Amino acid sequence: MSYLPQIFFLLLSTVAVFAFTKKAGEIKRNIALGRPEAFLDQKSKRWQNVLLLALGQKKMFANLPVAIMHFFLYVGFLIINLEVLEIVLDGILGTHRLFLPYLGNAYAFFINVFEWLAVSVLVFCVFFLARRNVLKVKRLVHKDLVGWPRSDANYILVTEIVLMTLFLTMNTTDLVLQSKSAPHYSPTGDFFWSAMFTPLLQDWSIENLVILERVAWWLHIAGIFAFLNYLPYSKHLHIVLAFPNAYFARLDSTGKMHNMPAVQNEVLYAMQPELAPTDAAPPARFGAKDVQDLSWKSLMDAYSCTECGRCTDACPANATGKLLSPRKIMMATRDRLETVGKIMATNKGEFVPDNKSLLHDYISVEELRACTTCNACVEECPVSISPLDIILELRRSLIMEESNAPQEWNGTFSNIENNFAPWKFSPDERDKWATEMG
Repeated sequence: MSYLPQIFFLLLSTVAVFAFTKKAGEIKRNIALGRPEAFLDQKSKRWQNVLLLALGQKKMFANLPVAIMHFFLYVGFLIINLEVLEIVLDGILGTHRLFLPYLGNAYAFFINVFEWLAVSVLVFCVFFLARRNVLKVKRLVHKDLVGWPRSDANYILVTEIVLMTLFLTMNTTDLVLQSKSAPHYSPTGDFFWSAMFTPLLQDWSIENLVILERVAWWLHIAGIFAFLNYLPYSKHLHIVLAFPNAYFARLDSTGKMHNMPAVQNEVLYAMQPELAPTDAAPPARFGAKDVQDLSWKSLMDAYSCTECGRCTDACPANATGKLLSPRKIMMATRDRLETVGKIMATNKGEFVPDNKSLLHDYISVEELRACTTCNACVEECPVSISPLDIILELRRSLIMEESNAPQEWNGTFSNIENNFAPWKFSPDERDKWATEMG
């Protein structure tokens, strides 16, 4: 008995797992570049978010038909890949359908479930390809997605179609080989969808059927390994990160903005100098100019973005023709983070300035000023991403570090500083209107 197929399989799987683990480690390192932030409260609420938002895709169901299709596509692909466990063990041990003797009649039941899911995945992938390339749904052909981002979605959908087709081909050929009493192909019972196509292969010889079954088997597992390693470079990384991202979502009231303790202390010390510590260090930075200044959660958000465009579609600033696109904010943050990560990787973990930053070079002042902080983008995101957190931090840097604000804003800031209100009235006269009304 030749062990060459098993040796080759072990080499293939080892290389695939090593490459994926290496890239996953790089992503983890990049996310860790962000500022520390704790998410340890309300654990029951966080697990509820995981179940409802990540697994149950609750926010997707605003558009029921598309949500149902996406749900079957997502869950179907995950469940079908449980079958990969058997394929991997078969590849290592040199067996064929290892679980069949242990599951008996239940084996056909499970494979039939997988086949129904495979067909639903295949059909819905074709539909989603049509939405992008034939129907051209507006948010899916937006200028944000020119070039690679648009191709990325198509590559994934086509890959899933190919993998499901190979899975069904493998099963169909297996059934025909069983009917011809071929060695090593034990009776499994009928598979609903595969059985429909067995007449197409009945005239094939056993030798050719074995070749077809083996080719489909190898291409299927090689395709899964390829998909595994494509995932970290693709927007479809959200398949993995949607779960931790939902768990670590901010649970504050919608639209709540967090004050900066450093700024609050400066105001306090100005009003009560006796409270100021003699050795107080100045704040390192107000807001964020580059990705390292953002919270690690915002960096995880960037990697979790599905690029679905629901945030941009809901953005009132974008709807009026302004440059702001919340989706582009997330994509730009991820691009900059990847660049910073590569610089650090080539410089032994040290960041060598490249004369670029997230603010200005990746995200413009015009984009930031267009935001009304209405929170629509956060409400729409199906995986609990907050472009608004990034926008606010960049605006803080723009105004507090660079003193870069429109003249109208500067007047408001001066009034708040001098009069404790946005209006140019003395605090002593603030209730004068009530006196005049008697």
